[in-house]
Amino acid sequence: MLTKNKILAEILDKNLEELAQAEQLSGETIKQSVEKGSMVVLANPHHGNVLPTLIGQPARIKVNANIGTSPFINDLNLELKKVQVAKCAGAHTIMDLSTAGDLDEIRGLIIEHSPLPVGTVPIYSVAQKYIGQGQDPSKMSVQEIFEEIHKQAEQGVDFMTVHCGVTRRAASLVEKGQRVMGIVSRGGSILAKWMQVNEKENPLYEYYDDLLKLAKEFNLTLSLGDGMRPGAGIDAGDAPQWEEVVILSELTLRAWEQGVQVMIEGPGHVPLHLVESQIRGIKQLCHNAPLYVLGPLTTDIAPGYDHIAGAIGGALAAINGADFLCYLTPAEHLTLPDLNDVYQGVIASLIAAHSAEVAMGRKDAVERNNEISRARKELDWERITSLALDPGAVKRRREEFAGKEECAMCGEFCAVKMLR
Repeated sequence: MLTKNKILAEILDKNLEELAQAEQLSGETIKQSVEKGSMVVLANPHHGNVLPTLIGQPARIKVNANIGTSPFINDLNLELKKVQVAKCAGAHTIMDLSTAGDLDEIRGLIIEHSPLPVGTVPIYSVAQKYIGQGQDPSKMSVQEIFEEIHKQAEQGVDFMTVHCGVTRRAASLVEKGQRVMGIVSRGGSILAKWMQVNEKENPLYEYYDDLLKLAKEFNLTLSLGDGMRPGAGIDAGDAPQWEEVVILSELTLRAWEQGVQVMIEGPGHVPLHLVESQIRGIKQLCHNAPLYVLGPLTTDIAPGYDHIAGAIGGALAAINGADFLCYLTPAEHLTLPDLNDVYQGVIASLIAAHSAEVAMGRKDAVERNNEISRARKELDWERITSLALDPGAVKRRREEFAGKEECAMCGEFCAVKMLR
């Protein structure tokens, strides 16, 4: 990988010491992992202030925050505030999923304001040009799709979701099958409709070699999207889902041959008892490439609380090999997230990531867990606060009784003080 991608090699050499320190890994481990494709470095040289970020175990499990406008809620200033909120909450990357407004301006300002790597779904921008005028996005040309990808790469986008595995065969399996929710991926549905109308193969699959050349030029990490992901627990593990994964397995090897970094996007709605087999199966089929999962959501009955359902699935997914958790917020399936939703979504996914790292015995995660326990024994609230995932929440909850040694739940019945 490194010998075939000089830009990637230069980025890694320049930042290796900082990355090794941040991840508590040796430089050699990082180099070996990037070389074999089990770890990627998110950093487009055109994103001037980007903080190069490693995705792929044994690096830390990372969390992504989705932001972006919608046809119903289009407020650029709100989205820029979300960038800051997500960063402050501890997110490692940002994805701009905007579908309304001046998408070039929105994307450019998000990249400018975010030192975190920024991802996009370029097919949205192409489709928006048609949908915004009341036209069928199936009219888009192959040239328009690739021009959009090139433009976004030049703007500094660090990783892109590209639904290369949504082939005519995969889409036909949905039509012929018994899926309850059909195709729930927006990008997947746009391409499925395009193939249906034009009676042609998915251009991102058919012209994949052209996509690889473009990606290599900008060290653009291709996030091979799960356009066939299950949108309901009952659909998890069906033929369309696994058809896409098999295709992504082939495309992963083709990318590596050209020195292009790839991640695999994983399932959405998966019942708890199927999470382990799904994650392990995808990782094995896709040659241990970094796995980026949405959730997974372990139940479908939690609108308003999907960040919790997603955190449950995310923790189990991470234990079994997922490397990158895309947050869900309390607004999922309902509306565009507000600032508080963004914060709560990041925190929920960070809890999932940390829980998995403790279970896997990651040294720094275990030590932090043990240290806060020792601080609790000493009723050392300053230390507890500093070690907490959300120090602000601790301060707010303690504010009324900050002068007390005990918590307000127990007061003088404090079990810790009782046996001093």
